[in-house]
Amino acid sequence: MTTDTLTAYLSWYFEQHPAHAAQVGSLAHYSTFGDFSAAAFERRARENAAWRAELEPEPASVDRDLVLSVLRGELAMEAWPAWRRDPHEYTASVFFGLLLPFLHRLLPEEGLVEATTAKLAEVPSVLAAAERNLDPALASPLVVRRALAQARTGRSFVLDALPLEVSAPELRARLVDAAVPAAEAFDRFAAFLDDLALRATGDWRMGEKLYSALLQDKEMLGYGSPELHQRGQDAYAALEAEMVELAGTPDWRSVMSALQDDHPPTLEAMRAEYEAETRRARTALVEHQLVTLPEGEECRVVPSPQFHRAVMAVASYVGPPPMTAGRVGHFFVPFTADGASDLDITQRLRTNARSQLPTISVHEAYPGHHWHASWVAAQGDAHPLRWVFRTPYFSEGWALYAEKLLRSVGHYTTPGAVLGHVEARLFRAARMVVDTALHCGDMTPDEAESFMVARTALTPGTAAGEVSRYCARPTQAPAYLTGALEIDLIREEYLGRGLGSLRDFHDRIAGSGALPLGLARRVALGEE
Repeated sequence: MTTDTLTAYLSWYFEQHPAHAAQVGSLAHYSTFGDFSAAAFERRARENAAWRAELEPEPASVDRDLVLSVLRGELAMEAWPAWRRDPHEYTASVFFGLLLPFLHRLLPEEGLVEATTAKLAEVPSVLAAAERNLDPALASPLVVRRALAQARTGRSFVLDALPLEVSAPELRARLVDAAVPAAEAFDRFAAFLDDLALRATGDWRMGEKLYSALLQDKEMLGYGSPELHQRGQDAYAALEAEMVELAGTPDWRSVMSALQDDHPPTLEAMRAEYEAETRRARTALVEHQLVTLPEGEECRVVPSPQFHRAVMAVASYVGPPPMTAGRVGHFFVPFTADGASDLDITQRLRTNARSQLPTISVHEAYPGHHWHASWVAAQGDAHPLRWVFRTPYFSEGWALYAEKLLRSVGHYTTPGAVLGHVEARLFRAARMVVDTALHCGDMTPDEAESFMVARTALTPGTAAGEVSRYCARPTQAPAYLTGALEIDLIREEYLGRGLGSLRDFHDRIAGSGALPLGLARRVALGEE
């Protein structure tokens, strides 16, 4: 009964969220963004509650409990409806919904253009729905301005960048023609957001009650925001002591600042050096037999998309669609937006210094996000639910765990690279402290930026981008170190029970998807 119910739920979910369905490789959902009307959001909320009521009496299983964790999170967020508060809810669906099919190339070019043309025709209605749905009393000026920066890139994205994904001139011209109304809609939406930022009076702070509910009910961590904050403080203190020891001075920030003087000279040089480090990390996996590499996997190291640069100041990754045979992922190198000043570019290069490139490459590629995503996609016997529903508390936790794993085999070959690795971990501890403090009312954005500049190796510009992200995406930033520490504990239990080798552990727990950590533990220990 549970399997049939879960399959029915997934079919319903895909129909309600076709952009997500397309992202994981469902070609049946390639030509639409779906319904963004207020009535649709309200209907989905009612149906989420009905699905939870139907699934709760079913026998416990990892897959059933995964869906329940998703539903509990969705229902908790009714008290904090992103569709009424955050323009990014709409723009992200549009931008990624248009770009990802061209990255994945699951259809011939003509089929991609046909599907994209259909979606471009929907852009005006999606953005018009956003204008109707966003509530000035709930939307925060800070969050609106963040989305405004991205919306302003819409015209150039649909008219200039997107057509470059098409090689045939006649198909490219067709795409440009279809993009004109979408570009005009982005212009209108940017003007709307400019005005909304002046009228908005909402608070971006989530509050301790909902923050803790998401940690406990959705992420299945067993503790709330006060304990998460304390864990961050404890981890930061331990990592700072290690930084002092490695640097040979309490003023380790000056040592890191000096190391950041050695950075790639240009943004393209930064991309090329990341590509070289990515190849070196993959070689280390083979040499030390740390994981099983799936056949056909490839990690392409490319500049971040223009629209992404307005809201993301650090490296990121987009994986292959897991419901297909594709194994190509994209490591996005954090280029600055067009028109950035020389100072902004220098700060970005300094934040991606040569002492930091090795650990970031491990995190984004091997055996971090790219290996994880391609390995999950290779698990043909897994329920599709595990391909669709992913939590950053596992996926980002895994990638940070991978950074430490590569240190254990001597991958960071210079003192500067080791220091860069530990500082990257310390940075994630600082995120735990700052995110909880921001959303529970103990810190302002200005205080958070000052904290990140003083207590990590971030430059001021990157710190500002980071804090803006924390304000807009509560609970995401602590996922990295929280997840890595939990995976360490699961690994200790797995090896202590003699259940297999280290490589077996990695293949098993990472192959289970990106489950809430309590469920990942059950899979790793054979307690499904």
